[in-house]
Amino acid sequence: MESPSPEHDQSLQGLLSFERLDRASPDLWPEQIPGVSDFASLTASPYSLSSSPPKWLTELEKDDMDMLQEFGSLTTSQLMEKVRGLQNLAFQLGLDEAREMTRGKFLNILEKGSSNRR
Repeated sequence: MESPSPEHDQSLQGLLSFERLDRASPDLWPEQIPGVSDFASLTASPYSLSSSPPKWLTELEKDDMDMLQEFGSLTTSQLMEKVRGLQNLAFQLGLDEAREMTRGKFLNILEKGSSNRR
């Protein structure tokens, strides 16, 4: 597939409209689904001139980006397997936490009015 020529690209730039169509008149532009207009104003247009990345993307660290890329490269079955592994890990952590809480209860370190505290 050929890339468009610079002249073709310039002619397309002339077709862009920067007019904002807001829903100031509910008679002319009735909102069919409540809240859609608010959501649409939050999303960036693919033709927007701002080149800054979204806020959520700027708050990610390199490790987070690497993890997102890793998850993005997985197949559906691999991703489901990863999710199952995370669920199993969360379950195991819950069991360990319950065991430690029971242990603390038997050792009386969770007692509210303990006289051992200074």
